[in-house]
Amino acid sequence: MKRERFGSRLGFILLSAGCAIGIGNVWKFPYMVGQNGGCIFVLIYLFFLAVIGVPALTVEFSIGRAAQKSPVRLYQQLTPEKRVWTIHGYLAMAGNYILMMFYTCVTGWMLQYFLKMATGEFEGADVKGVSAIFAGMLDKPLPMIAFTFFVIVLCFAINSVGVQKGLERVTKYMMLALLAIMAVLAVNSIFLEGGGEGLRFYLVPNVDKMMEVGIGKVIVSAMTQAFFTLSIGMGSMAIFGSYLDKERSLMGEAVNVAVLDTAVAFVSGLIMFPACMAFGVDVNAGPPLIFETLPNIFIHLPLGRVWGSLFFVFLSFAALSTVLAVFENIISCTIDVTGWSRKKTCIVNGAAMMMLVLPCILGFNVWSGFHPLGGDSNVLDLEDFIVSNVLLPGGSLIYVLYATTRYGWGWKSFETEANAGKGWKVKKWMRPYFTYVLPVMILILFLYSLVQVFR
Repeated sequence: MKRERFGSRLGFILLSAGCAIGIGNVWKFPYMVGQNGGCIFVLIYLFFLAVIGVPALTVEFSIGRAAQKSPVRLYQQLTPEKRVWTIHGYLAMAGNYILMMFYTCVTGWMLQYFLKMATGEFEGADVKGVSAIFAGMLDKPLPMIAFTFFVIVLCFAINSVGVQKGLERVTKYMMLALLAIMAVLAVNSIFLEGGGEGLRFYLVPNVDKMMEVGIGKVIVSAMTQAFFTLSIGMGSMAIFGSYLDKERSLMGEAVNVAVLDTAVAFVSGLIMFPACMAFGVDVNAGPPLIFETLPNIFIHLPLGRVWGSLFFVFLSFAALSTVLAVFENIISCTIDVTGWSRKKTCIVNGAAMMMLVLPCILGFNVWSGFHPLGGDSNVLDLEDFIVSNVLLPGGSLIYVLYATTRYGWGWKSFETEANAGKGWKVKKWMRPYFTYVLPVMILILFLYSLVQVFR
């Protein structure tokens, strides 16, 4: 069966960026900046994005385009005699299911919050009242199940139409709308009375703040954020590479995706920091910043219901873009393994996903006494740990080793594929970096992230 192609280069860039752009760009990047000294963290993050993120993304695009297969079959296509690598293909496929077991649930939260904001449920609520609304949402499994099932059905329905007519078309318009909404929200935040202090914290380097946090912590945190922001390691970017023609070289495309992903994270900071400073909100609040803190800001803004509704529409678009992209990975893997049609694949996987999301949803209410990682951890924390701390960095390390060593695909094959077409090229002098330095940096990050959790 002939493999589909993207209808345009813009569609590929927006879809790849859409996979990378998610909830983490909105809350994690700003709160990481807040915890790690502001502007200097941003500068260090950009450095590691260039030296780790872009090379690893180039590798994954190249493997996918050369194989024209999903992660579960790409190793067999490129090096059929080296079967040990195929194990990672099945781990990558499993990782996408695990990711969606909690990510679709969180996407459902975003849709619920949009409705709550649009219908005025937050109006008149004080700080405790807003927190009670979030807690009440988690306590009710049936509404969460309904919204999560809606996300699953909607996204598989879009993907069932095909890459060009469904996935690419919807994601393209959704991403453009997301960028427009972000621009409006950023302008609104920048001109808030008292927002200037937030802009200074975000945009003006302050060495004293970095020293207060600790140089080592800031550097490692920036490295971690740069790596995870691009969603590399579980085959999503390999899938998008497999739908590409050879008109453009792949390092340049990796740079474009990284720039767009970073732009969304950066503008998120322009939205969050001035607003937080203007209303005296702690920028280190982490995940509750979205659900328990930001509604308090919108309540006190002129036209707050409008701004709050726009914000949660924006969050929903960011989350749905990732769900669509990862579902495409699952669909492609399933088709390669079973030979089913796209529509049958979507129906079967949709039904399976509805069952797989239940542990995450029930972990907040019926199974709230289950703490898999100790402390106050829940099922979502366990699923997130498996994906973020094990499968993403571990998978990226495997892709880099496979592409650059003689035990896998090999440097010459990688270089030839990456450089096919117009645009930025992988240079000869980069070989030692890709082969030795990059894997060591990813390994350090992998081990560090494991140690942090078990500490």
